[in-house]
Amino acid sequence: MQYTSQQNDWLVHPFRQPASVEERDNQLILSNGLIQRTFVISPNFATVDYTNQITESSFLRGIKPEAMLTIDGHPFEVGGLKGQPDYAYLDLDWVADLTSDENAFQFRGYRVGDTEIRYPWVRRRSSTPSAYPPEGVILTAEFSPPPSVDSLQVYVHYELYQGIPVLSKWITVRNEGQKPIQLDALSCEILAVNEQEKHRLQVESDYAFSGMETTQWGPDADYKTQVDYRYQMPLLMTSLYPLGPGISLQPGETFRSFRTFEILHDSDTLERKGLARRKMYRTVAPQVTENPILMHVRSAEPDAVRLAIDQCAEVGFEMVIMTFGSGFNIESEDSEYIATMKELTDYAHRKGIQIGGYTLMCASRGVGEDFNCIDPNTGQPGSRFGQSACLASSWADGYFQRVLNFMDATGMDIIETDGPYHGDVCASTMHEHHNGLADSQLRQWEACVHFYHACRARGIYINSPDRYYLNGSNKCGMGYRETNFSLPRERQILIARQNIYDGTYEKTPSMGWMFVPLVEYHGGGAAATFEPLCEHLDDYEAHLAQNFGSGVIACYRGPRLFDTEQTKAVVKKWVDFYKKYRDILESDLIHVRRPDGRSIDCVLHANAQISPCGLAMLYNPTRTGQQMTLKLPLYYTGLSEIAKVREGEEEPKQYKIDRDYNVEIPIKMEAKSVSYLVIESET
Repeated sequence: MQYTSQQNDWLVHPFRQPASVEERDNQLILSNGLIQRTFVISPNFATVDYTNQITESSFLRGIKPEAMLTIDGHPFEVGGLKGQPDYAYLDLDWVADLTSDENAFQFRGYRVGDTEIRYPWVRRRSSTPSAYPPEGVILTAEFSPPPSVDSLQVYVHYELYQGIPVLSKWITVRNEGQKPIQLDALSCEILAVNEQEKHRLQVESDYAFSGMETTQWGPDADYKTQVDYRYQMPLLMTSLYPLGPGISLQPGETFRSFRTFEILHDSDTLERKGLARRKMYRTVAPQVTENPILMHVRSAEPDAVRLAIDQCAEVGFEMVIMTFGSGFNIESEDSEYIATMKELTDYAHRKGIQIGGYTLMCASRGVGEDFNCIDPNTGQPGSRFGQSACLASSWADGYFQRVLNFMDATGMDIIETDGPYHGDVCASTMHEHHNGLADSQLRQWEACVHFYHACRARGIYINSPDRYYLNGSNKCGMGYRETNFSLPRERQILIARQNIYDGTYEKTPSMGWMFVPLVEYHGGGAAATFEPLCEHLDDYEAHLAQNFGSGVIACYRGPRLFDTEQTKAVVKKWVDFYKKYRDILESDLIHVRRPDGRSIDCVLHANAQISPCGLAMLYNPTRTGQQMTLKLPLYYTGLSEIAKVREGEEEPKQYKIDRDYNVEIPIKMEAKSVSYLVIESET
């Protein structure tokens, strides 16, 4: 099946075919009309085809085990078949002659179920309408152990979602014996991918933090007919724990692995790949579409916070965060301090404002020799950030409980977690929740994720400078460098817009924050800061226009949002603009012209399901007037014949859409100006 127009393109209109599992002869077929994974179930369970149904291209060139476990120092395959004569391609006629490895875990049955909730999500803020958990199906293959492994049951789970070419996979291992079993290593997915499709397979996992990469592309020792003389072509994809898990699985205990998420792309273009990735996040982690307008108040003194709350309410902001360096203490157990914060929270809520604050979790934080991470190379406290607390020590139990108690007692709505678990290992053998180095990475990640899930269950919004989206966080950085905000205002504004342009290839606008240094930040002096706001109003408005115009919410850090009625009017103007067009501004962003400081740059928001179906933001950062004929790509708006386009709030003009789904619009902009085009359908 190939789409021939916008009408059956899953990135333009919802794709309604359900995900299903079909048993046919010796096969199980897992499909949703966009991708299909086919397994044989005898003589063992194995993937024999993995196809993008849009391009009708198979990603596989060979059969591999469904998983690999190292148990008490010995490796074992889960499923898979042996005897494939060549790994350059997989001829399905070969399958009947392949055999099962007697030392592998053997298939004993399967079950089919509904998709599951991975973490709680309390809907307390506006978000994109979506089903949670997403619609789809789970196929679970059950495996019995070989004779050399006593009473260890393995379950391989495949979750396929409706409407997106995405599959997630994870492993559970249950010890049904009478003695502990050491699970040293685990590979959750192994795919022998062909040369053509390698770059169209995107693999992510929820075991991702501070650059942690569970996806490895390496050589395939079975591929003997490849052109590389040393057999080093990186065509074997393995999703695995970089360290461990290294756990001792006790009798009756079940271990659940991280999840691998696989996107089978139907295109080589950067834009379309980005759209697919963004739709995956909107589908499987819909809390990322929450996008409250927030302010970072730099002082947690009650009078300062009340001023911030009042100003937010006056201009339409929706959230106040007591930021780093503000003096906010979320770990406090002092009843008087908690009562003060509760009063501030109640005051904010009466004004329609949500409120919360900052905490430093474990990175760059020493909490005592008994609880700090131990460097395996030195045997002494230390980590890549100088020092980090070990989240698998008993200190973390108290830390997490203090924070949750504080949030419960005050009723606050947001937590900004700086330094969440970032991958530091710990060689201590004395900490409460890990045995040593091998399981230290897993257990610290589990502690961080458990805390995020507890916040999610309370409806708490989570800002995190790390990619915990697939475990419940809402935002991380859009892709900026903090010291850039000590540059002169003109430079920081343009660079920030470049960061938004580049960052929104992989993130929805709601998934990343930007920054506005209303007061000095990382230096730079008067040339870099915006206070007094009324004296730098043009630059302040430039930040407001590009942030709200892109749908990317920024952290406005300072004591106030406005200092004069004129400043207040400018802030409110852009807040009102954002709220008027919120649905389209939070929709997908199509990249038209990247900011270069020399001419007009442009981004286009597109959503065929709403009206208006498009909104283009245009910026002229130069010191002279600019004019051009703008070619605006309207494919993802769903329009195909005629588009009604109006500049700002003026009367619309009709434009004929060409065969490549573009319209050409004459643009004339004054120096240092911003404009927008609203795109509507003919009807």
